[in-house]
Amino acid sequence: MSLEDLRTFSRSKRLNIHKFKNHTTKPNERRRMNMAIYKVAVLGSGVMGSTIAAHLANAGIPSILLDIVPPSLLPEEEAAGLTLASPQVRNRFAASNKAKLIKMNPAPLFVPEFADRIEVGNFEDDLPRLQEVDWVIEVVVERLDIKIDLFKKVAQHVRPGTIVTSNTSGISLKSMTEGLPEEFTKSFFGTHFFNPPRYMKLFELIPGPNTDPTVIQEMEEFAERVLGKGVVYAKDTPNFIANRIGVFGLAATIREMQRSGLTIDEVDALTGPVMGRPKSASFRTVDMVGLDTFVHVANNVGDNVPEEKEFFVMPDFIHTMIKNGWLGDKSKQGFYKKVKTAEGKEVLVLDPHTMEYVPKKKVKFACLDKAKNAGGLKDKMKTLVNGKDPGAEFAWNVLKEVLLYAARLAPQIADDLTALDAGMKLGFNWEMGPFETWDALGVKATAERIVAEGGTLPEIVAKLLAEGKDSFYEKTEGGDTLYYAGGEYKEKAASPYSFSLKKAHKQGKKIFGNSGASLVDMGDGVACLEFHSPNNSIGGDIMNMIHKSLAEVEKNYLGMVIGSQGKNFAVGANLMLIMMEAEEGNWDDLDLMVREFQRGTMALKYAKKPVVAAPYGMTLGGGTEVCLHSHAIQPAAETYMGLVELGVGLIPGGGGTKEMALRAMEGILPGVVVAPDYFFAKRFEVVAMAQVSTSAEMARKLGFLRASDRYSMNADHVLLDAKARVLDLARDFRPIIPQKVKAAGPGVRAFLEMALYGMKEGRYISEYDAHLGKKLAYAMTGGDVLAGTLVDEQYLLDLEREVFLSLAGEPKTLDRIRHMLTKNKPLRN
Repeated sequence: MSLEDLRTFSRSKRLNIHKFKNHTTKPNERRRMNMAIYKVAVLGSGVMGSTIAAHLANAGIPSILLDIVPPSLLPEEEAAGLTLASPQVRNRFAASNKAKLIKMNPAPLFVPEFADRIEVGNFEDDLPRLQEVDWVIEVVVERLDIKIDLFKKVAQHVRPGTIVTSNTSGISLKSMTEGLPEEFTKSFFGTHFFNPPRYMKLFELIPGPNTDPTVIQEMEEFAERVLGKGVVYAKDTPNFIANRIGVFGLAATIREMQRSGLTIDEVDALTGPVMGRPKSASFRTVDMVGLDTFVHVANNVGDNVPEEKEFFVMPDFIHTMIKNGWLGDKSKQGFYKKVKTAEGKEVLVLDPHTMEYVPKKKVKFACLDKAKNAGGLKDKMKTLVNGKDPGAEFAWNVLKEVLLYAARLAPQIADDLTALDAGMKLGFNWEMGPFETWDALGVKATAERIVAEGGTLPEIVAKLLAEGKDSFYEKTEGGDTLYYAGGEYKEKAASPYSFSLKKAHKQGKKIFGNSGASLVDMGDGVACLEFHSPNNSIGGDIMNMIHKSLAEVEKNYLGMVIGSQGKNFAVGANLMLIMMEAEEGNWDDLDLMVREFQRGTMALKYAKKPVVAAPYGMTLGGGTEVCLHSHAIQPAAETYMGLVELGVGLIPGGGGTKEMALRAMEGILPGVVVAPDYFFAKRFEVVAMAQVSTSAEMARKLGFLRASDRYSMNADHVLLDAKARVLDLARDFRPIIPQKVKAAGPGVRAFLEMALYGMKEGRYISEYDAHLGKKLAYAMTGGDVLAGTLVDEQYLLDLEREVFLSLAGEPKTLDRIRHMLTKNKPLRN
């Protein structure tokens, strides 16, 4: 729901309701559209086509997945008495590829049930069904003749005005539609999803020569809001933006590796996080994408841009790898290969000179060590490329080539330089795009070094410096971003659905705060409690801010969002502090710590104004407990929630155990007398097995979200969506009134313990896992009181805290905590 759809509230002393302004679109914000897409046809059911259909299903959009008719029967089809006329045979390719979606890892679907939103068919029988859809996406093989033939058929069946797009990664859109009716081409353009579509945020939007601008603007809105994408406009040039620059950079890396004599693992150490790139760096990235795909994209530029062909010629060892089928993850070996050894698994790396796999070595470069110890990314990159050893020389030579190429290419492939930076960040997970990197290294210093080495500056760089400017980007005092374009700085377009906490701080919107959290005014009578402790771990500073913030909100605001914009929402409580207190026997301090945590979450639950949690990414332990006690949850679709305390030998102590017990009893309808075994078993299993949701929708299945909770497909929209939810609740909000609940009792506990015994005997869990499970069962079912006994929440909280403290003193729990802190993975002792 947009803010414009919300009614304004009248000022009221009794309810302390502020009159807030209607949301207006600033000049630099996009105009909001309303694209009616309710059903889609995906033409081509290969990996890309089927996973696009899966992501549409995630977004609540049903699709028809079509593919070619098989030319012959399989032996099992013949044995079953089927013929080439049988629907099962004719739809085989689409049906088979749909079935694979359930087994893929990482999962393309939020939950397996979403596969039911995909119908299957074939090009010969089902093209008339294109009349049913609002959008047709072509994802067939990258051959121009096949695409032209298919679009001619599509044009005969779609309704006038139906959107038709190609997911091509580089074939000219103009060539695909020559000779087709003008009415058809008005709604035709390119929509390039990056693989895998669920997880990769980049969505390149490529207008065709005759595309109606209104239609493509509406698709931009739809892709951002409904599909959760980061949209980048590209021109109709080979490989568009991200693949064009990214593949050039990888090709340049290979060339420089051969020239310098560095090894593959040395290159990946130099081109990973220290350079602002993902951990997969260069060669591991190619393994993930597929060497054949990488070479295909490189050849596409070489074949279509003759003047650049030399940049994309692959060395002999690459062709040998393809001939050998060493394509990367899809073939179990590429530049890297996992092997089993007596000690476990070992990762080997390819030696391009011998074409044999050798053990990885510890990479040592002075520039690399210094860069890792530098401050932020800007300092790391400067330190890396300004070193005096072979590693620094390699890093500079590769980075220089990418910066020069991007600057030369920018006017050809995009309307402005922001598209190149956004494309590389969203499509290749770079922390900085090429022009942001120019700024980070210093445009003038970088240009002078290039010229001194005999290089030529691209026109956009020379012009910037000639005008006396020294950066491609500038920040205003209010936190807005300006970018260089045509001799001046222009304001970067902002999404009307996104809220920047960093910008709010710069604008003086912070109400108060401490080291762990801040309360920020979001406008319209809503405040945001922002977590910003290291890793957003939850400690006393955040608990203090919860109480202080609720007092402020209850007095002066309509409600509160709990959110942040770091890497993750919250990774739980401070384990190091818990371990230190337990080892020193400070039980009173530890008891007080748990009490304060419980007091904070209960304050959220019984707040007098609505509280909406806005989690995203990793939301574990205490982070999930904060969410469970909020009045509503508005997570990002990619939210990984879990009460994971049993993995470190504890039980949830901030009210999580109590809340899962309450939610177990919610499954029993009032007045219905049933044994609560089943309801408790489901919730107990989630906590006992430390299950973490793989999506927000899975979090609903695990019981962390209620039916009324919604989620945002785009993580950038979570805060404003949560704000809208607060305003929605504030219309007729009434604080929750405490009520007593029925304890499940010893009978249900015995049922759960019997299940634990079976798992232990079957060696699914350890002896200590079973011990922890029994402790959890005791707390969840109400301890020793009889079944059906009415107890209040404080009783359950006391049980929870009692068990938590008893486990914190056990040696095996402390061993688990130490292992997690040192190895960052659970110990099964």
